[in-house]
Amino acid sequence: MSKLNVDQKTIILLFSDKKSDFLIPDYQRPYAWEEEQCQTLWDDIFSFAFPDNNCDKFDSNEEYFLGSIVTFENENNKKEVIDGQQRLTTLMLLLRAFYAKFGNMQDENSKSTRERIAQCLWKTNEFGQPNLSVLKIDSEVATDNDKDEFLEILKTGNLKKDQKSNYAKNYRFFQEKIDIFLSEYPSYFAFLPARILGNCILLPIEAESQDTALRIFSTLNDRGLPLSDADIFKAQFYKYFSTKNQKDSFIEQWKELEEITGRIFKPLNGTPMDELFTRYMYFIRAQQNIKSSTTEALRKFYEKGKYSILKQDETLPNLKILVDFWHDVYNQNPDRFTPNILRKLYILNFAPNGMWTYFLSVYFLQNKLNNGQLEENSLGKFLNKTIGFVWAFAFTNPGVNALRTPIYGEMVNIVKNKLVNFDEHKFDELTLRTAINNFEFKNGRPITRSILTWWAFMDDKQEIPSLNTNFDIEHIFAKKRQENDKSLTNSKYLEAIGNKSLLEDKINIRASDYRFTDKTKYYKGFTNDKGQIKAGSIIAELVDLANSKNDFTEQDIFDRTKKMLDCFIDNLKEQDLIKQE
Repeated sequence: MSKLNVDQKTIILLFSDKKSDFLIPDYQRPYAWEEEQCQTLWDDIFSFAFPDNNCDKFDSNEEYFLGSIVTFENENNKKEVIDGQQRLTTLMLLLRAFYAKFGNMQDENSKSTRERIAQCLWKTNEFGQPNLSVLKIDSEVATDNDKDEFLEILKTGNLKKDQKSNYAKNYRFFQEKIDIFLSEYPSYFAFLPARILGNCILLPIEAESQDTALRIFSTLNDRGLPLSDADIFKAQFYKYFSTKNQKDSFIEQWKELEEITGRIFKPLNGTPMDELFTRYMYFIRAQQNIKSSTTEALRKFYEKGKYSILKQDETLPNLKILVDFWHDVYNQNPDRFTPNILRKLYILNFAPNGMWTYFLSVYFLQNKLNNGQLEENSLGKFLNKTIGFVWAFAFTNPGVNALRTPIYGEMVNIVKNKLVNFDEHKFDELTLRTAINNFEFKNGRPITRSILTWWAFMDDKQEIPSLNTNFDIEHIFAKKRQENDKSLTNSKYLEAIGNKSLLEDKINIRASDYRFTDKTKYYKGFTNDKGQIKAGSIIAELVDLANSKNDFTEQDIFDRTKKMLDCFIDNLKEQDLIKQE
């Protein structure tokens, strides 16, 4: 069981403790507090220390809680800060601003308070005298170009006019606030910092390890973003590239990765950078011949061998190549992909689950050419087989967990340069037909939208929409129509896949309750009474139906449902995914 040391402390007790030697580690994010947060902190502290702007109303038994600081003692006996970095840094800047203002004051209260602040900022000797060259805090944040400026401010208390970092801005803010305070309350000046030191409390939580500290942070944190796995990986990269005198280059590459992943990845869990490392993990898993359907947590996977994977020369370049590939996928880059490939990728973006992204990542990293491209014919075959298998498997084995077994096995085949064939998991035609016929194609089920997207692109005339086009699921035979005239002998046909189509959401709102003859103008587009052109649907099949039919009946739903099913099965046969009798 992990041991924790938890005991709330005043600022003076925590900061002046000889064991207090704080380190903001390299994997932390840069200092981000701005004037707004500093203003809030100042207002809160001032209201506590000077109730109703009256120094004499202060109750010395009262305490003001500033929050927690989660640390663990690292191998160098420093308190490595996992949570509370922003708060801790800001308090140090505030104390340093007070210390500087006390410089020329000779009254006993001012001198005493200045000495106490010094014990919080600098390490002291056995007589309690501060060593002004050794601070109580250090920063190694890899992507913070201004950390040296922070340390210099603490050491000297001086600022240059051209310094624009958050450290400089916030230190300047506190200087201004202190100047105003001194002018308004000259006789009580020493009381405010004394009350900050002695009555403002923090909750230091000292864990026995980094893992424990990170778990605590994830549990307690309700304000900032918890440290991600990628933050830990960044620290390992930083140490590795520092030994090669390439840390500046690494920092620039890392920032670029963060910028790109932030734009293209929207993971349900973790950060965009975590998502990139996850996609790369599956490639390494396959190289290691791992077929197990049990997937380790991301950090557990990478920390093996003291993060040996991250110390391989090809890892960072591979991450960059991989993120560039996905950037082009999500931006539908015609310079990388032909229209034929873009059609298939568009379909996959509406897959019933996200496993295809890992599958395609492994395929790309294994088969990329020297120029980072993929051979079109082979890629097309791979995508066709992936679409067919993933879609069919969603009917016979719903849920992403079941899909892991066949996909993980094929990932290993990919890195062994074997063709993807799913030989051990081909479908029985009768079983699959029965599963699809019995399936309830409710709008909320992912496979419903997946099948409708696949079906739309069975029409060669279908244009490729942008990925940010919003589609609803349209009932061609409207629900309202059935309520009004009961034209369907079996109301279940309303929810049949043959009665559904993708339709742009704006059009769907306008066309939702109309008879088919009324809907056709919305499908095709029209000019309204004001002369405004209302664009029709981009879904080619809907336009064809509008041009070729005067009504859409129960028989049409039946026929279209059968046609979609037969086409789907025939497509699986073309991909050799149906068992031979």
